[in-house]
This record gives sequence, structure tokens and C-alpha cells, in this order.
Amino acid sequence: MPELRIIAALRRLNRAIALLVGLGLLGCAAFVLADIVLRQVGHSFGGTDEIASYAMALATSWGMAYALLELGHVRIDLVRVRTQGLVRALFDVFAMICMSGVVVAIAVKAWPVLARSLKNGSTANTPLETPLAWVQTPWFAGWVWFALMSCIVTLCALSLLVRGRAEDTECFVGAFAEAETLK
Repeated sequence: MPELRIIAALRRLNRAIALLVGLGLLGCAAFVLADIVLRQVGHSFGGTDEIASYAMALATSWGMAYALLELGHVRIDLVRVRTQGLVRALFDVFAMICMSGVVVAIAVKAWPVLARSLKNGSTANTPLETPLAWVQTPWFAGWVWFALMSCIVTLCALSLLVRGRAEDTECFVGAFAEAETLK
């Protein structure tokens, strides 16, 4: 089925992105650790808290798509767990439609933040005076990526529903606990 091949390809791609983001976080942790050690001898890089906060913002925006495809987002499925088959798949697709709408709205609202920083040449109000566009551009791209992934996953699930393959949606829009039992 083309939908499941698309999901598998997106999972591989997002795992590679997650690995790169994880390496970036490890690099940031090493930088902070080096700064802590330097403080013990009276020196400091300075700005490690600012850089770490940027790293967390980037990791969050890019990590959301990975969490989506690994069924890692929190779900409140009190009603869903009492259903099966088509009804359960409909709950899942409804949840994905809602998520896609929210994430697209976030990505759309993130653009003016970046656009204003680009237009004004904004810098952080910190000793580093980091140009905000340097951080906001990959942050914005992460939200756009998450919105794109969410919409593609939703469309794949809808396609399977329309084709009468509701049970095939469980592995990529279901809940994590149940997905583990399906593997």
C-alpha cells in the first residue's frame, strides 16, 4: 500500500533528523559542561544558558514530527480504548485532523515572528546579541516540517479509511500502548 510506504519513508527520514538534533543537543551539553569546568578556574565562555535555550527550542520544533511518527505524543483516549475497528480509526483520524489544524496554525503564526526579526535585524537582548533570525529560521522550519508531516500522516490515514483499510491506520495514528501490542 502506498500510504504505508510513505509512512515508513517519513519515519526513516525523521529518525535521521532526530539523530542530527540529538547530536546537536549532545554538542550543546558538552559546551555547557566545558563552560562549567572553566568557571571553576575563573574563566567562562559566557552565554551558555542562552545557547542552551536556543538548542532546546530547535530540538522541540524538530522533535515534534519524530514524536508524531513514533506515536510519542500524549493522548487522552478514555473513549477510544473502548472501541474497535472503524470507530477507533475514526477517533484516530479525528485526533490527527485536530492536531494538523493546530500545528498548521502554529507554523502560520510563527512566520510573522521570523519575518519581523528579518525585517528589523533583531538581536537578542543579551550579552551575546545573537541575531534572532539565526535561531528563528531553523525553529520556524521545524514547525513547518511538523505541520507538513502532520498533514501527510492525516492524508494517508484518510486515504486508508476511504479505501476500507481502517485497521491499517493503527500503526501510525493509533496510541503507543496499543501499537506495541500490534508489532
